Amino acid sequence: MPFYEKGDVRIRYEEVGSGFPLLVTPGGGLNSLISNWPNQVFNAMEEFKNDFRCITMDQRNANGGESSGPIAVDDPWGAFADDQLGLMDHLGINEFCFMGYCIGGPFALKLMERAPERVVAAVLCQPVGHNAKFPDAMYDMGHDSWGPELCARRSDVTMDTVEAYLNNLYRVESADFVYSVTRDFVQSCQTPMLVMPDNTPAHSYEA
Repeated sequence: MPFYEKGDVRIRYEEVGSGFPLLVTPGGGLNSLISNWPNQVFNAMEEFKNDFRCITMDQRNANGGESSGPIAVDDPWGAFADDQLGLMDHLGINEFCFMGYCIGGPFALKLMERAPERVVAAVLCQPVGHNAKFPDAMYDMGHDSWGPELCARRSDVTMDTVEAYLNNLYRVESADFVYSVTRDFVQSCQTPMLVMPDNTPAHSYEA
């Protein structure tokens, strides 16, 4: 059960296979967990282990997982990118491919913005994004399920903090598209990417 630790952040991760590094994050919204892989549309860790060095992780503060850290209200998407890039640094990996399911779509775009020289290509599988008909689909999921459970197990976290955090994840002015980066960045991004869209209230085909 390996962990990467930096300051007050502790990240649980796993890896399998060999070859060019591929960081893969399963879906589940803010509960993106290693244990979610059997329930994904396909298990990337199993499918690609013969071709890549596959690395996955419990995201920070996912309920049911073993990763933890502060609630990064002021820069929530940046904190996830810091965790992911920090894990790659810990493993001695400079360049890598990234594949993210669900919330992994915004993860991918933030990583490409933060470290374009390190992410050589990305796959956005069933990515979340703003949906004009269901604008609070992701916010409500976090507010009604993730937040209360986190507060129940973390005495240092209140629902006021959760609400501020979710607002900065999903409701700020720049979050009317893919949440983590602006339209201008996506339009100008030079990193090759494959988008495998879905069509649900949270996995917005519109985006």
